[in-house]
Amino acid sequence: MDDIRLTRSLLEQGYNYGDLRRLQRGGELVRVRRGAYAREDQIDQMVEKRHRRLMLATAPQLRDGAIFSHGSAAVIHGLPVWPEAVARVHVTRNRRGSGVKRSIVQVHGAPLLPGEIVSIDNLPVTSLTRTVLDLGRTLPMTQAVAAGDRALALGLTRVQLDLGLLAMERWPGVRAARRVVEFLDVRSESAGESMSRVRLMEEGPPRPELQYESSVQMVESLPAWISTGMSTRRSVSSTARSNTVGFSSRGSVSRT
Repeated sequence: MDDIRLTRSLLEQGYNYGDLRRLQRGGELVRVRRGAYAREDQIDQMVEKRHRRLMLATAPQLRDGAIFSHGSAAVIHGLPVWPEAVARVHVTRNRRGSGVKRSIVQVHGAPLLPGEIVSIDNLPVTSLTRTVLDLGRTLPMTQAVAAGDRALALGLTRVQLDLGLLAMERWPGVRAARRVVEFLDVRSESAGESMSRVRLMEEGPPRPELQYESSVQMVESLPAWISTGMSTRRSVSSTARSNTVGFSSRGSVSRT
């Protein structure tokens, strides 16, 4: 992902704007955003990789103090994201007040503690804790839970999340973030499973026990939508030769 070429760097190397237009027409350069190009257009890239490239093209053009956050930080931390969460590059500035939404960058204004800022691949990014809580405050619960479950699997603890919530008292969306944290489960094996858990809760049935072995009849009685993306595996009990089926929702994040 180091294929970004800034316009000012290309001009310093002796190219002029006519050269850049010619290289674009020939497919040797692809415009990522204003002021930045890439060597090739990788249309088949996953949404995370395309967003990371946009972040790298944007980083040199940001003023000091901008910290990548929300969906952009989720990409850097390796959390599942949906296209709408990374439609823009998200940064947070350590200030109070409303943010600014531009065509490429969305700026959030919120307090940032020193421990909430980390450096990953030479990019300033909100910590894993702060990223999960920001997603919980701003995204639909299905997406926020999928990201939070993955963060727990990466080593994030509930103690860290609870401490982070204390610092967000009275912040916009903090109630939604608390609800997300309460619902997280480290045992979730995929983003699809996390989303299905939320949908089950929203539909009304009791919160499911993950990786629980249940009867074939129980599985067949579930609502039809749950079967989407669900894989089943049969096992034979060592004490009773009866067929049972264990199930877990297997889903994948949508790509563009």
